Amino acid sequence: MTGDQLTEVRKQILATVREFVRREVVPQAAEHDRNDTYPTALVDQMAEMGLFGITIPEEYGGLGLDHSTYAMVFEELAKGWLSITGPIGTHSILTYAIGKYGTDEQKGHWLPDLATGKKRGGLALTEPGGGSDVAGLRTRAIRDGDEYVVNGNKLFITNGEQGDVFFLLARTDAEADPPRRGITGFIAEKGPGFTAGRHLDKLGYRGVDTVELVFQDYRVSAANVLGNTEGQGFYQVMDALETGRINVAARAVGVATAAFEAAIRYAQQRKTFGKPIAEQQTIQNMLADMATKIHAARLMTYHAAGLKDSGGRIDLEAGMAKLYASEICGEVTMDAMRIHGGYGFTKDLPLERYYRDAPLMIIGEGTNEIQRLVIARNLLSQYAVV
Repeated sequence: MTGDQLTEVRKQILATVREFVRREVVPQAAEHDRNDTYPTALVDQMAEMGLFGITIPEEYGGLGLDHSTYAMVFEELAKGWLSITGPIGTHSILTYAIGKYGTDEQKGHWLPDLATGKKRGGLALTEPGGGSDVAGLRTRAIRDGDEYVVNGNKLFITNGEQGDVFFLLARTDAEADPPRRGITGFIAEKGPGFTAGRHLDKLGYRGVDTVELVFQDYRVSAANVLGNTEGQGFYQVMDALETGRINVAARAVGVATAAFEAAIRYAQQRKTFGKPIAEQQTIQNMLADMATKIHAARLMTYHAAGLKDSGGRIDLEAGMAKLYASEICGEVTMDAMRIHGGYGFTKDLPLERYYRDAPLMIIGEGTNEIQRLVIARNLLSQYAVV
């Protein structure tokens, strides 16, 4: 696809997504959020639009688009409702991992159904008590002939109830030194011994399922070891999580933009002391800072997305984008509520939902405390004193 062709396809995709958000997502978001109900019809529509296969190559039935377009799609969706990004966000981590590290047989078997949304995926990584300590995960996979027997628990898993196929990380070598070398990635499909546990009741990001996954003597074929190589799971998932950090940064930009646009409209309509509050210097300063932060976060996100398409690791850039975009999202949503005053604190407007949704981006896909460690580690490597 040439540059001009990509630009035209991107315009068409984004126009379609914006219209979908306006006509379908925004009118339903408040009800799904309030009742914590899964938006089945909306997710099915996203599958029909091809959004489950944004970055999957066309030869496997996907759209074959770049990560910049991927980020823009997530931004547009999140402007309407953050939770609608969940089903395709974690799904895209799985498809990236298969697309980059899977064998030809694995790609041919899994990617066509994942591209159309016939099968929907997720990432089975985080564990109770483990959090960001990926190298310390405890789920075990023990070889038994042509299969592995998996036992353990995963927590905070998006798509855990609705998903079919997961990028599962499990320990295959308990004695590996360092421990990360004993972790293997599997393409794991639900079946006997692999079940969704309790559904988590969350502050925000409601409507999308976040659950515990339970593995009890679950058997997965050795043919489903990602890339047919044991001990590579840690490195595979660290790479795949960079795409997750790009989409989380884009989601943060989308939510912050929605809050800002609501605030700047309101500031021009709301009058105090005989004039719109937008004429007050304090409000103007707040709006200027909000817009500047969003612009910077968007540029950082698109920069990371563009670098991801080059094929190299982008720990530093993806970490910076995710860190900055998520932090300013929290700040901007709070400022938007302040500009709205008492109305922003009510459920009559979506401001309080933006504010409740913002912490998800700060915590998810590696907490911001971990992002700072990743960023610092990369910087120290770049600027090492010889």
